[in-house]
Amino acid sequence: MPLIDEVTDKDLRMLVYKHDFVMVKFIDDDCPVCKELAPAYHDFILDHTYKDVQFMRMNAVENPVSRRQVSLTGTPFIATYYKGRLQECGLVTTASQIKDMLDRLLLHSGN
Repeated sequence: MPLIDEVTDKDLRMLVYKHDFVMVKFIDDDCPVCKELAPAYHDFILDHTYKDVQFMRMNAVENPVSRRQVSLTGTPFIATYYKGRLQECGLVTTASQIKDMLDRLLLHSGN
């Protein structure tokens, strides 16, 4: 079963270049919306539509470098990357917002 990769400042840069399609969910342990959206985020991993996307999760508090790079304004915060380049980022509060970002990521890349 696919898993979400837990990433840190140290390895995020390498991983976004290693995988063509990447979605990173920045979380905070004290964020109720982060906890509420966790099952939906996991469901996207199992959805064959997004089989080419590498799903990652990053603790926003523990990773200040990545937090600054995406201009994080709160959590849960999603960033998408295509071939190492940041495509889109922003706060999310619903699973449909995450789905829309995934669909735009794949559309942008020509899939």
